[in-house]
Amino acid sequence: MRIRLIILACILSCGAVKEDRADKINGLCLVAPPYELKSEYYQPIQRTGANWVAIIPYAFCSPSQPQVTFDHPKQWIGETTAGIKQAIDLAHQAGLKVMLKPHIWVIGQGWAGDLNYESQEDLALWKTSYSTYLLNFAQVAQESEVEMISIGTEIRQIAKTNEGYWINLIKEIRKIYSGPLTYSANWDNYQNIPFWDKLDYIGIDAYFPMSESQTPTITGLTEKGSEIKQNLEYFSRAHLKKVLFTEFGFKSEDFCTAGHWKQNRQDKKVNLTGQANAYNALFKLYWNEDWFAGGFAWKWHYKHKEAGGSSDTTFTPQNKLAEKILKNQYSRSKHQ
Repeated sequence: MRIRLIILACILSCGAVKEDRADKINGLCLVAPPYELKSEYYQPIQRTGANWVAIIPYAFCSPSQPQVTFDHPKQWIGETTAGIKQAIDLAHQAGLKVMLKPHIWVIGQGWAGDLNYESQEDLALWKTSYSTYLLNFAQVAQESEVEMISIGTEIRQIAKTNEGYWINLIKEIRKIYSGPLTYSANWDNYQNIPFWDKLDYIGIDAYFPMSESQTPTITGLTEKGSEIKQNLEYFSRAHLKKVLFTEFGFKSEDFCTAGHWKQNRQDKKVNLTGQANAYNALFKLYWNEDWFAGGFAWKWHYKHKEAGGSSDTTFTPQNKLAEKILKNQYSRSKHQ
């Protein structure tokens, strides 16, 4: 019965997800800087063929301090409301569309995926302060004509078990902001998000493990990634919504598609070819699919000449083979 329902959903939704490849979201996730921005920083972004950027206002909390804090005097200027407004304005001046993508940094823990509160009082404080944070930037988005908002990023536990809170938050945001909404689910948790029907896109931070190879090949990755792709297509068709990779990317090091969160291997070295192959395979797998909206590469630094490079092992594709792959894809689809 479940298979029949999925097939029926596929048939009914074929027209609904039709999209020209030129309309794909070819995006970059921008790193909020500790300095004021200049319009010249957007020129290398334009040269990639990107048509969207994700701009990220950070907020902070901790397992013992549930108050979500933003616009703190010690924050980098690029993470504050004023810095975010400047980044949006400059992006629009450069002809780029913007997704506002709030992130929570959990002090002493980092990743927000494991954040939760046993105390109902603490959880209530977190919810209230998180709503204040989101509604502040929803107002910024409306005033600055931002093209999309992600209402959260990888808040795995609290998103899964507090459906009513998120539905109400979405309602409150829509009272302020008139554009489309998504949520950035972790790759292993998108099926557990109970409020996709209230949003416009199925947002996924797409760090799916695909290969344990030291230097994964394009052919090997496309073969091993086909099952993941099929599952995402079924999910998209069943929910009548396109999938958007709110983040995607790979480190430029050995075993880059095995899962970056796994325990570091002592023998990992710089591997520009593995990263480039992974980018190439991802584009081959997804970018021509009508149910797929596009995605945002993680991550891009404003000062391009100082970023990445041949000795760098981090996620940025800048000044590496992967940047050439990204530029070829984004520029090609931009002109189709």
